[in-house]
Amino acid sequence: MSTPLPPATPDAGVIGAFERDGYAVIYDAIPPDLRERLLTTAEKLLATNITQGRDRGGDGKDGFRGCLNLDRAFLPLLANPAVLPTVVQLLSPNIHLLSAHLIALPSGPPRTIRIPQRHGWHRDMYGVTTDLGFPHTPRMAIKVAHYLTPVTPDCGLTMFLPGSHRLTEEPIVPPDAIDPPGAVTPDINGTDTVLFENRTWHTGGINLSGRPRIALMLQYGYRWLHPVDDPATDLRQDPTLTPIEQQLLGLPDRHPDGSLAKGTGAAPIRSWWKRR
Repeated sequence: MSTPLPPATPDAGVIGAFERDGYAVIYDAIPPDLRERLLTTAEKLLATNITQGRDRGGDGKDGFRGCLNLDRAFLPLLANPAVLPTVVQLLSPNIHLLSAHLIALPSGPPRTIRIPQRHGWHRDMYGVTTDLGFPHTPRMAIKVAHYLTPVTPDCGLTMFLPGSHRLTEEPIVPPDAIDPPGAVTPDINGTDTVLFENRTWHTGGINLSGRPRIALMLQYGYRWLHPVDDPATDLRQDPTLTPIEQQLLGLPDRHPDGSLAKGTGAAPIRSWWKRR
């Protein structure tokens, strides 16, 4: 059962790092026992033949979009009190969940991406840049990356280009290279999480660990952005959810009788944020 969030103040160092680099680490964001349960759930889900939200990609990647709809064991991460205050500070209370993306990156060859011809560096929400132009793309969403399998130097963690959220053109990857100068892999443990925004250039690392690297990435954005996942209509009816969780799952701007009530869908996080 979900419990109400206590008022919390984001860490100033995390906020500063995010504003400077376009990404930041929140240490000890999830307890080890929860992480173990999430990994067990993820592995069971990946072993099924479920096609709803299935997301298979290049180099044997596997995963699911909308995994909260597929297993409620992932719900403790939705309004994680160690993470949500930072997301709200960087965006606003007027947010909801855009995507809950489970990704399994296989280990070892064959490899057709992360090569000079297809280095894999990208921004999220690429359509925004296409429509608005590179220098006019604003911060619209923040992705929260949790790594559920053992974090080792060779497991293929997400790489980032610090400061690339401020670029007005694509970063240059030198010929015969796969990374732009200055690219980094965050130094984290398995209980840590990495936050990054839609403008920050990033890519998956190369996994040579001998096992799939499984990550769960939750993306939060403004409520006027359309979610990537299927609607969580049934899940939102769960009576154990808190109002904040209901908002994150798409609470509409409605009175109890169904009539329009502008802005009420953001009332749960807005009132919680004011109490802070």
